[in-house]
Amino acid sequence: MKTTFITGVLLSFITIIASQHNYSQNKNDMKSIKVATFGSGCFWCTEAIFNRVEGVIDVKPGFSGGFTENPTYKEVVSGTTGHAEVTQITYDPDKVTYDFLLEVFWQTHDPTTLNRQGADIGTQYRSVIFYHDSEQERLAGKYMKELTDAEIWPDPIVTEIVAFDKFYPAEDYHNDYYKNNPNNSYCSFVITPKIEKFEKVFKDKLKK
Repeated sequence: MKTTFITGVLLSFITIIASQHNYSQNKNDMKSIKVATFGSGCFWCTEAIFNRVEGVIDVKPGFSGGFTENPTYKEVVSGTTGHAEVTQITYDPDKVTYDFLLEVFWQTHDPTTLNRQGADIGTQYRSVIFYHDSEQERLAGKYMKELTDAEIWPDPIVTEIVAFDKFYPAEDYHNDYYKNNPNNSYCSFVITPKIEKFEKVFKDKLKK
């Protein structure tokens, strides 16, 4: 479990990193819609977090990185398909940068626990960034190196950075799961505290 000190240091360090990253995209690129794909534990939680970010257009829970075609949720959580639970994030780069999405990714899960987030255990809960182009690969790698060099966490980062291949949407009932099931015990005891912390730290970046 991260201490308050580690969390504070991480926030300060990532803010410094973000301020140092400059982009020179042309006008057409800035108007295009882009996609990011992250795995950071149960997608019910990450969907609820990224849906609150200004500039994020859509967040879909699903599966990537495995070897089974069209896997079901039941198959994925069995740990036999090789997939990770992920969120596929469609965003407007005029309003939010990939840099900032990485900042949210690093802040809202523990990247040092191998195949585990809290009580969720298995390769399907691994920390992973599926990059869609060489720039996303570069930025993800740079962030991880800087965070590693800064020794933010007492344990090494185990996040995978791999090329995106396929995304399989999860069953419909997973969409907006937290919003539609606020009284579910997992939502109440696991997701709500994460969201409250996220909204406090990133209050200036939330959708109005």
